[in-house]
Amino acid sequence: MSTKLREVLSFIRLKFPDTEAVVRSQDDFFVEISECFSDSRKVIKGSLFCCISGEKSDGHEFAEQALKNGAAAFLCEHKLDINAPQIILKGGNVRDVLGELAAMIYDHPAEKLLMVGVTGTNGKTTTTYIIRSILQASGTRTGILGTIIESDGINEIEADRTTPESSEIQKQLSEMVKNGCGACVMEASSHGLFLGRLKGTKFDIPVFTNLYPEHLDFHENMENYFNAKKLLFTKYSKADFIGSANFDDKYGKILLNLFPSKLRGFGLSEKSPSSVINFKTDLNGTNLTVKTQGFSDNLELTSPLVGKFNIMNTLCAVTALRGYVEDEAIIIGVGSVPQVPGRLERINLPNGALCFVDFAHTPSALENVLKTVWTLAGSKRGKIISMFGHGGGRYELNRPELGRVASDIADEIIITSDNARDEDPQKIADAIISGIKAKPYKTILDRAEAVNYALKELRPNDILVITGKGPERFITIKDQKIPFNDSEAVKKWADSQI
Repeated sequence: MSTKLREVLSFIRLKFPDTEAVVRSQDDFFVEISECFSDSRKVIKGSLFCCISGEKSDGHEFAEQALKNGAAAFLCEHKLDINAPQIILKGGNVRDVLGELAAMIYDHPAEKLLMVGVTGTNGKTTTTYIIRSILQASGTRTGILGTIIESDGINEIEADRTTPESSEIQKQLSEMVKNGCGACVMEASSHGLFLGRLKGTKFDIPVFTNLYPEHLDFHENMENYFNAKKLLFTKYSKADFIGSANFDDKYGKILLNLFPSKLRGFGLSEKSPSSVINFKTDLNGTNLTVKTQGFSDNLELTSPLVGKFNIMNTLCAVTALRGYVEDEAIIIGVGSVPQVPGRLERINLPNGALCFVDFAHTPSALENVLKTVWTLAGSKRGKIISMFGHGGGRYELNRPELGRVASDIADEIIITSDNARDEDPQKIADAIISGIKAKPYKTILDRAEAVNYALKELRPNDILVITGKGPERFITIKDQKIPFNDSEAVKKWADSQI
């Protein structure tokens, strides 16, 4: 399908009537537009290049590159010095129209898919993996957009960021439709929601996991942070949506009160409408019995995932999907969910010690991971060593809290670098150290060196827990992206010991 430039202009004028067109002749109004991009590097022949004025770069500066790559026309906020048809947006910015415009160009793909959106601070990625596993067990090919991967149902690539730009989302959804997907499950970040990247997309099943202090460098306070998350339900869900929200979380309860007939509550508390009646979890997996709001019969489930927070993630997914799919699909999907990279990823070491790699980068997430490992290991555990850093340009008050949490649970602590970005790694480490209470710690800022040091220190039954980066494949320092992955570094060291 393609759209003529005059149709693009008419669509934009519905919202911004004063929008102008700069054309070389009347024939330009009939130029065929088949694709829509905001990244000049991805532009192909016959596409519309949309110039976004972002925080770090201005898309107008990449118009020449887009033209060389085959852009047929441009959507911009001021006239460009190029020989090509242009639509000059008046009275707004390109992001205001990009999502809905891209949806039109790609023939409204979200309307052809069962759309599941998962938002919250912790648990989004694992919950999306469980949901996709259940949907695929029901016979529905399912695409995924999230922190770790982007899959169009056939092809899978590493994700660049949790919620892509709106034009990229619409293109991805159109590819899912072409590839025979019947559903898409997507992580909805607070940044993506606030910045309008989900415009053009409406969800059938919105899901809220929890809310803890994070990204407050961007949102400034918890109220703003929650209001961004709330947009998934108030702005980006269909009128007849049915979803789920965390009954045990105070912000989840606000959502449940706002949408009492549209959201099912889940949680581990006795009063939760959907809950876990009993469970058993160890290092090999989890057995659990789930009761679900609105259903009289309970589900007996077995999952390869471990830990109390993964029980919550499973309960969240089951609560959201029960009634959309058969119970048998839920049982099979929960039982066959794959290991989520960098989410309590277990690596057995040659000397009988263990290593877990996890993305936990907030105090609450770190506490969940360390408590889970401590409990699962039981009486056979040796020392638990917690290794982590903290990202530069992120919520600074989390740093001493990370130190406090680690010293409350772990036996030893190794402070290392994360993505320091434009901050001094030692300054970040010092802030973490300020929260450590009466536990031995060591600072090794080189992350590769820190991993190797920690692994050499391990004895049988000891457990190393490396957190903060999870599946990430680079360390970002200023403008440099240095290749590094925690799991690969651990496995490389383990292989060298055999």
